[in-house]
Order: sequence, then structure tokens, then C-alpha cells
Amino acid sequence: MKTLLPTSTAGSLPKPVWLAQPETLWSPWKLTDRELTEGKQDALRLSLQEQQQAGIDIVSDGEQTRQHFVTTFIEHLNGVDFENRKTVRIRDRYDASVPTVFAPISRSKSVFVEDAKFLRQQTDQPIKWALPGPMTMVDTLYDDHYKSRKKLAWEFAKALNEEAKELEAAGVDIIQFDEPAFNVFFEDVNEWGIACLERAIEGLQCETAVHICYGYGIKANTDWKKSLGTEWRQYEAVFPKLQKSSIDIISLECHNSQVPIELLELICGKKVMVGAIDVATDLVETPEEVAATLRQALKYVDADKLYPCTNCGMAPLSRDVARGKLSALQAGAAIVRRELSA
Repeated sequence: MKTLLPTSTAGSLPKPVWLAQPETLWSPWKLTDRELTEGKQDALRLSLQEQQQAGIDIVSDGEQTRQHFVTTFIEHLNGVDFENRKTVRIRDRYDASVPTVFAPISRSKSVFVEDAKFLRQQTDQPIKWALPGPMTMVDTLYDDHYKSRKKLAWEFAKALNEEAKELEAAGVDIIQFDEPAFNVFFEDVNEWGIACLERAIEGLQCETAVHICYGYGIKANTDWKKSLGTEWRQYEAVFPKLQKSSIDIISLECHNSQVPIELLELICGKKVMVGAIDVATDLVETPEEVAATLRQALKYVDADKLYPCTNCGMAPLSRDVARGKLSALQAGAAIVRRELSA
């Protein structure tokens, strides 16, 4: 019997202290060579176990095998120079030193496929795997070759499609593309961003998702949120065209946000991963708080299309807090399942 309101996480979970600095986003590895490979696998097993103990229905690797949700994939592509770095503005929010595209982009080998195979060996549960989206990849680089965001995104989409097909063959059930840039560059999203996303999912038979949030709970993002006013209507600019796209699932931020819940009407017919856990605070939600968010979403999303989720990744949080939030997510979903059954 298919699980009603299947729970999952949006992406990252905290790494153990022996692998990377805790409560630090994109921390360097503490291990090297063979020890690093084994350490990543141990961390993946541990992350899976914590998801299972919390009762999460759709599990992931918790992004234990990658340092950064975008650049870890880019590191394995041809045409990118990580030594010749430039400072660019990321999503119009903060400056960062980024690698440079100096030649045509191509993917000569898989990036996460062996990790996905390893995860598949550990569980019979449905697996979700996250990849960076083409537009967000473009926004995390300095382009000294194509001189065109659209052209570069299209090349990234082709590389992502190659990776996604191998992940599907490795047993991944849902492939998610992370596109926080969709909440910023609205004109580009509608002109070419969604088309690039369609190219990235071309030919896939597994379910596909796009995750669009307001970012990790870091100061640059929380400060930006404070500037958005009492209503966050960014989704309104991109949802209509996404509703017509081939993407199966749309993952969004909801709990403790100023997103008007009625915007979910704009993606009627899609499956929706509703963020019911706030990742920008150490306060652990109560199951009833989670349930309240899900009840609001159910006014606009059919129960068989609602997937309770987190707002974003939880890498910067402590493991204790993350475990508490996972348990609250599952317990809140269970409350609403019982109400629906009754």
C-alpha cells in the first residue's frame, strides 16, 4: 500500500564531527584519500540510520558525500578552472570566490553514481537524490567562455541529464534539482531556466523534482528574507510555467515563511513537497506545528500529492536538532494521516 503523505528531507543533513566541522556550511573534509572515501560511506550509513529511526519515508544520502551542493558536481566537469577564481555576487545577496569557466563544458565520468549505488545497497526504501539545477550552477561561477548565462546553463543541463540517467539506472526513485536561483531571476527562469530544467530531465522515467527555497539559515539569506516584506510572492512569478512543465514534483518553503499558502493553487495537479520544518532556527517544531502547516497545504493540494518535507537542507544545524526536526516532521505527518483516515 502506498504511504500517504510520505516524508523526506529537502537535502543536506549535518555531517559527523570526524568528517567535517559541525554546524558549519560547506566545511572542508577532515579526512583524505582512502580514509575520506570510507568516512563518507560511514557518514552516509549513519545519516540513513537517523532518517530511518525518525521514520522518514523517502530517504537520501543527506549529502554526506559532497562538500557543497553545487561545486562538488562542477569539480568533476571539464572546462572549469578552480585555481583561477573570481569574486561574483551570488543570487544578488553575497559575494563569493568562485571557479571560472574557461572552455566547453563536458562530463567525462559520473559524479555521484557510485554513492547512489552504495545507498541503494543499504535500503529498500524509496531514494531521493539531489543535483544542482542548471541556473543555480550558472550563478555559482564566473563565465569566461560562453559569455551567456543561457548557453552555459544549457551545457550544464546536458551534463546533468547524463548524470541523472545513470542515477536512475543505479536505483534512484526521485531525482531532485536544486534551483534557489528560481526565486531571484524571474525573467530568466521563464525565458530559459525552465527549458534548461526540461533538458536536464529529458528521457528520465523516474520521478523528478525541483526544489525552490529561500536558502539555508545563514545570515545572508535571513537578512534577505527580512527585506521581502510581509508577503513573499516570488513563487508567483515562476509557478504558472512550472505547472505546465514536465517536472513531477515541486519542493518549496512554507513553515515560518511569509509565502501566501494560496500560491499552491498555481501548481494545481503537481505533487508538492511542502516545507513544514524551518531550517533557519534551532527550535524544534512540535508535531502539531508540522500538522498545522500540512493542513493549510491540504486546502490547495490533494492528499495523494502532498509530500511533507523540510524547507531546505539542515547541514548547518547540530545533529541533535536535526534529529529532533526529522522526528517532528514524521510525527506531524502521522497526525494528519490519522485525520485523513478518519
